[in-house]
Amino acid sequence: VRMLPPRLQQLVRMLPPAQRSPGRLPERLAAKGKTRAKVALFTGCVGEALFSHTNWATARVLQENGCDVIVPRNQVCCGAIHFHAGSEEPAREFADTNSREFSPDSVDAIIVNVAGCGSMLKDYGHHWSDGQQADREKFAAKVRDIHEFLDELGLVPPSGEIRESATYHDACHLAHAQGVREAPRNVLSQIPGLTLHELPESDLCCGAAGTYNLTEPEMAQRLSRRKLDHIISTGSRVVITANAGCLLQISREAREQGHRFAVVHPMDLLDKSYRNECIKW
Repeated sequence: VRMLPPRLQQLVRMLPPAQRSPGRLPERLAAKGKTRAKVALFTGCVGEALFSHTNWATARVLQENGCDVIVPRNQVCCGAIHFHAGSEEPAREFADTNSREFSPDSVDAIIVNVAGCGSMLKDYGHHWSDGQQADREKFAAKVRDIHEFLDELGLVPPSGEIRESATYHDACHLAHAQGVREAPRNVLSQIPGLTLHELPESDLCCGAAGTYNLTEPEMAQRLSRRKLDHIISTGSRVVITANAGCLLQISREAREQGHRFAVVHPMDLLDKSYRNECIKW
């Protein structure tokens, strides 16, 4: 790793510890109990490569809440990184593929569990004016962040206790771009035994910001250290956030500063509560 250019070293240091993949999600998962909704799950590219366990957790949570889950086989990247970097054509191709493969008319909602992806998917109808715009608008209208969807649907309360002290970091793309702030807290508050401590400057960027931590590593590091200081001040053992970049950035900073936190997605915790499992450190 030391032989890599500095920016690539930064990227490698963000990788989480290797773990066994749970395998690919099936194309269809049936609801538990009475069916309340039919949804399609967006699994993402970074999300599927590094957080496939969270995609499985999300699918199981949806099942517990009475949802039939469809996982389109030919879905592709949301296109956010391409679009932010000025590569509009590949981003538009991804948007058109997803708009077609998810068949929005056949589901009640298109579920996404990564804040950055959700922001891009919800904006498909705004970025390009051409013959496919109507299809992209129809797709975008069905996109729901997993937390806002569960909050609107009415969460089936989990029963498994998770006796941990935790704090929640608002991902920029969830709080600022999508305006989803209370729904994750509402969902987490229903986990028995979980104590949530409010994080100072919760909606201040952690330094990840897509590729910002690669293009502006010095400023990104200042932000991540500031975020970690606030996390430590809460006395929490668990850090919760709903974006892949935030999960990677906060985990990396904690490792480099020698702090041991469980840094997890809300769906990971909710799934463990439904399954009566403990957090593994």
